[in-house]
Amino acid sequence: MHELGLMQNALELAENHTRQAGASRIHRLVLRIGALSGVVPQALESAFAALAPNSIAADAELQIETVGIVGWCERCAAEFPSGDFISVCPTCGEPTAVIRRGCELELAQLEIS
Repeated sequence: MHELGLMQNALELAENHTRQAGASRIHRLVLRIGALSGVVPQALESAFAALAPNSIAADAELQIETVGIVGWCERCAAEFPSGDFISVCPTCGEPTAVIRRGCELELAQLEIS
């Protein structure tokens, strides 16, 4: 389960930001996970439950925001919802493999004190 390593990295990043801000507790972490990231949100939640008790995020809430796939058509210069890596622009019918959103894996927000 690579989510354990990902969560460990996310917690380390969150702890570094918390300490740099002069705080000592993490109350809430918001992670943004793209549909194409290859990350299983439930496994990430399990990893958080295993790792958080031994960190400054011991009583923190984990919130996961899922980001859908958004494609880009270079011909129309338009974004559109997509279902996969390769899609067809709904406006002009041009096939495209350009993905604008959906691959994210980021620490989006922290609530600290």
